[in-house]
Amino acid sequence: MSIHYMDDFADDLGPEKIIHIYEPKSKLRAIVVIDNLSLGPAIGGCRMAPDVSTREVFRLARAMTLKNAINGLPHGGGKSAIIADPKSENKEALLRAFAQAIKILTDYIPGPDMGTDERCMAYIHDEIGRAIGLPRIIGGIPLDELGMTGYGIAIAGDVACEKISLPLQGARVTVQGFGNVGKAAARFFVQRGARVIGVSDLNGAIFNSNGIDIQALIQMTNSDRCVSDTGLGLAIQRDDLLKLETDIFIPAARPDVITELNQGLLKARLVVEGANIPITHEAARVMHKRGVTIVPDIVANGGGVICAATEYQGLSEAHAFERVRNTIARNTEELFARVEEEKLPRTRSP
Repeated sequence: MSIHYMDDFADDLGPEKIIHIYEPKSKLRAIVVIDNLSLGPAIGGCRMAPDVSTREVFRLARAMTLKNAINGLPHGGGKSAIIADPKSENKEALLRAFAQAIKILTDYIPGPDMGTDERCMAYIHDEIGRAIGLPRIIGGIPLDELGMTGYGIAIAGDVACEKISLPLQGARVTVQGFGNVGKAAARFFVQRGARVIGVSDLNGAIFNSNGIDIQALIQMTNSDRCVSDTGLGLAIQRDDLLKLETDIFIPAARPDVITELNQGLLKARLVVEGANIPITHEAARVMHKRGVTIVPDIVANGGGVICAATEYQGLSEAHAFERVRNTIARNTEELFARVEEEKLPRTRSP
């Protein structure tokens, strides 16, 4: 293990540490960024992907610093990434090796993220007794199973739609990225009477102007089927999802998927950021000027970490739902009030 302090990332907030991990025996390659500890031990997800960079992990850790602070959590921000295919046959071995590698980093508490889930956190907890977002069977509040991040996105959507006079009943919704967050967000918006007309994943997208059967889509994609192979809508190219006429767009995939170059394709009144840092600063500014309302990640997608912090404090599932609902509704209300008072663009975290 080596520890690197990266001057080009550093500012008054952090980072505290950037750690690169390499272990030849397990073939583990990983990055951990502990950004800021002023509010307490850092909480932040551990993602698994083959193409994650140090800068991306730092930016995600910084987003967690801001998100934990804005949600009133007694935690600093951190993030980690295991550089591997999340469908790897030796996934459990990599996670257990990663757990042992971070055992000494007692001021970082990992949780589930893109490419990991409650079972993955159970492996880490089994090794070092330190993880959040655990399965219910071992005392956790399973945030992915419950769809806590998606629930929070829907709460933000409730407030935002009221503020911009957009009725949720019958509203058209498109979801970019149909993983744990995208599935839950789609489900909660459908419960509110909205129609999810477009969904994409890594391999393609589908469109159905009458509304996609989201429950059926979830069941099919849980069996490793691509959305474009389900027959639940017209198969289109993945990037063509941005071109669909929609009311609400939910980016729930990777960072920086909406840039200044492609933001003009997006035809939506409201964007609720499900992913972390999905829109570049430049794109957000242009979108604001052309009248697109954006609820940023640190406000909209805090449901997962609020739930995780609630679990860490030993509180109940019911308490987690109440806390997510009240906190995200309050923060979204405050966001709109500040935008109105200060004439600010509705942008996102770094």
